[in-house]
Amino acid sequence: MLTRLSRHNGRVLRTVGFAAVVLAASASLLGGCSDDDKGPDAAASGSPSVSGSSASGSESAASSLPVPEGVELSPEGSKFEVGDTATVAYELRQGVVGVLDIRVSRLEKTSFKKSFVGWDLDEGQKKSNPYFVRATITNRGDTDLGGKKVPLYIVDGTNTLVEATTFASAFTPCEPGSFPKKFKTGRKLKVCLVFLAPKKGDLTAVSFRPTQDYDPITWTGELEKPKPPKPDKPDKPDKPGKGDQGDQGDRPTDSPS
Repeated sequence: MLTRLSRHNGRVLRTVGFAAVVLAASASLLGGCSDDDKGPDAAASGSPSVSGSSASGSESAASSLPVPEGVELSPEGSKFEVGDTATVAYELRQGVVGVLDIRVSRLEKTSFKKSFVGWDLDEGQKKSNPYFVRATITNRGDTDLGGKKVPLYIVDGTNTLVEATTFASAFTPCEPGSFPKKFKTGRKLKVCLVFLAPKKGDLTAVSFRPTQDYDPITWTGELEKPKPPKPDKPDKPDKPGKGDQGDQGDRPTDSPS
């Protein structure tokens, strides 16, 4: 468990941060998943490789899921490059289906020294490699996906799926990592997901794989340096109301100190 350290009145406060979940071939079920957030229980099948944006794959078993008229799903097993968009459907629970456009836009390799200042790392986490995955998600279905996890993983150098980490509070270098409280039909959101690849692992692909028997859709591309966080916008000064200007000759003026 990763904790963030902060100081208040001279005391060290520990706030629950996030924990990485690794899904190996021998794992049974994704730890901590509810019925609403089903995940795969094994590593991705096959080694991911780069292909064109027109991606080919087997006929999608997910095509049997109900989707709105005009929505065409990407075939299971499709291999995309960063910048391409996949259209996917998955069952959150029996009878409840999510339909998404997912455009993976950027893969970033960062460091704990650069992006995790103030976070308390255990020995295992210190031996991992941190990555950011940025994507644009659009709700193409009829289900409000508010509060759900973004169903993406990374594949490391040992062909193991790694789940995105979660935070108890805002993580400025990379957010948001989940859907907002309301995420209805037609809503679009830019997300940033944090992954810790164990044992200095590599990021070889991003994977959409909602269940074990789903032939994963993957994205591959070049790793880049992380984007610097956007600075907070300064508050706009209040506009003077009518009658507030008074006698300008009697008003003191500011001068540099």
